[in-house]
Amino acid sequence: MNDIKPLWTPSQASIDAANLTAFIGQVNQRHDLDLSDYDALYQWSIDDQEGFWSEVWDFCGIVGDKGERILIDGDRIEQAQWFPDATLNFAENLLRSKSDETAIYFRAEDQAEYSLTHAELYRQVASLAAWLKARGLQPGDRVAAYLPNMPEAVVAMLAATSLGAVWTSTSPDFGVDSVVDRFGQTEPRFLFTADGYFYNGKKHDLNAKTRDICAQLPSVEQVVQIGLAGFGNDIDAVDWSEIVANPVDSIDFVPRRFNDPLYVLYSSGTTGKPKCITHGIGGTLIQHLKEHMLQCDIHPGDRLFYFTTLGWMMWNWLVSGLASGATLVLYDGSPFYPDGEVLWRYADDVDLTIFGTSAKYIDAMKNAGLKPMDRFELSSLRCVASTGSVLAPESFDYVYQNIKRDLCLASVSGGTDIVSCFVISCPLLPVYRGEIQCRGLGLAVEVFDEDGRSVRNQKGELVCTKTFPCQPVFFWGDESGEKYHNAYFARFDNVWHHGDYVMLTDRNGIVIYGRSDATLNPGGVRIGTAEIYRHVEQLDEVIEGIVIGQDWQDDVRVVLFVVLRNGIDLDQDLADRIRKTIREKCTPRHVPAKIVQVSEIPRTKSGKIVELAVREVVHDRPVKNIHSLANPEALELYRDLPQLQE
Repeated sequence: MNDIKPLWTPSQASIDAANLTAFIGQVNQRHDLDLSDYDALYQWSIDDQEGFWSEVWDFCGIVGDKGERILIDGDRIEQAQWFPDATLNFAENLLRSKSDETAIYFRAEDQAEYSLTHAELYRQVASLAAWLKARGLQPGDRVAAYLPNMPEAVVAMLAATSLGAVWTSTSPDFGVDSVVDRFGQTEPRFLFTADGYFYNGKKHDLNAKTRDICAQLPSVEQVVQIGLAGFGNDIDAVDWSEIVANPVDSIDFVPRRFNDPLYVLYSSGTTGKPKCITHGIGGTLIQHLKEHMLQCDIHPGDRLFYFTTLGWMMWNWLVSGLASGATLVLYDGSPFYPDGEVLWRYADDVDLTIFGTSAKYIDAMKNAGLKPMDRFELSSLRCVASTGSVLAPESFDYVYQNIKRDLCLASVSGGTDIVSCFVISCPLLPVYRGEIQCRGLGLAVEVFDEDGRSVRNQKGELVCTKTFPCQPVFFWGDESGEKYHNAYFARFDNVWHHGDYVMLTDRNGIVIYGRSDATLNPGGVRIGTAEIYRHVEQLDEVIEGIVIGQDWQDDVRVVLFVVLRNGIDLDQDLADRIRKTIREKCTPRHVPAKIVQVSEIPRTKSGKIVELAVREVVHDRPVKNIHSLANPEALELYRDLPQLQE
């Protein structure tokens, strides 16, 4: 493997200028070490966890009192406490600047566009915080948002957290039941919403949905509505503009403990009521600063974009960029309206530095034949980040051939569970095709086989064998801690089991093969679904696929569903070519016993396909909380199929 050439290698000049290089210098000086590269730093970061995270606090300039103790109960992952004596305020760390430089750019398709300077952002947060404080908002109270990805969402989050409140959010594409399933568990006192939003060139009125939501959330004492789409205030709500028009110059930031709750994020909810994953103030901040400044090399003035909604943890990750001095670039709407170049025009217009998106978006660009390299300068762009699902090796090729040759392709993976990444990018390392660059600093990531033995160059379970600051502090409403334990610690004793099926390479890179709960087991051999998707979706006729294991004759057989391009039907010739491709590119074990054409694939609202839900429908078992899906009606395409009865 070591003779494979990288797709990209950082220049010596960029290595010398990287925050990570300066950090290594600081560590060497303070600890009398001679760390010379990323691998050496990584090993030290997990060998001396207390020393590492203390250095991150100092290097990133966290505003607050670090306290004397760094870690207690560190040998017990579930019970460990990071920085138990520390106090800080999350919003204060994101509002360090009051300059007249731009803090946030915003576009909603071609319907709305505006920006905020750091000074304007601070003043709006101050006004809203004063309003919330006057209405009795207390530390620990929940504040919820049902909003598009717009600057007001950032303002509302910062105002709430400046007072020590807990923030939770969903996006307008969630239906009433999905919102109530989430907010009904966390019981917010205040709800922020908009009159409407734009998607695919159309305006969508949110007033009726908001009324229905509020009728089922008795905890909500006050609704604040933001005018965006021109529908007006048709609910019992305070108008946003009236609140921020009241000038307030300063914010009385409430100090909180490091492990007090900051965010409640929600699991997808496709296998039951969504879990309320609660993240701490300090753990979220220090982990995001580490990822932004050290792993993504964000410097003050960089322009940071991620295509996300408030229903995906990448929004929380994105807005933390303010703490590193980055300018946030927000977009709400369809990434293909009015055409597939809309986000790249935006990137050029604002001199974007980091472009973040999903693997599915990159696949869609590839399928549409888009080539931003030929149409836009993208002179400032130095990183394209991808997450949400597995980025296929061919998509690595596409980025370097069609977007930009000289950039770091940051394929990353982690999730809502840690509001960040286990495996991530590094500005000092090359990029290899189909491989995530490295394990994140301070995270003792290993790959376990079925027997819990650490392996390399072998597929297995992604685990973390030591505690880390961005573990959830608890699940909201899980008084006994049983749900939290079962989610991560039931499989291996005192080891975080993440649920990804992966391989650690000789280069210390990571290859991901899919979710381990969706792996296939024909004949008792484990197969990652991403291996099949990668090759099937290279065929011109195939748009995308979804694969499951069907219980059949005391074994499991592989069933592949495919969405084909318009006008193409699945005939025997195409089915044979699909099987031949999979057999040649993978193994005979990967070849599906059945291939079925469907018109649509069900997915979550963050775009992830739901193999488990399809598997349940095929086996005529109930799928819980189907309203958590973006297109639940698509599940009916998989029910009682005659092809699967023979």
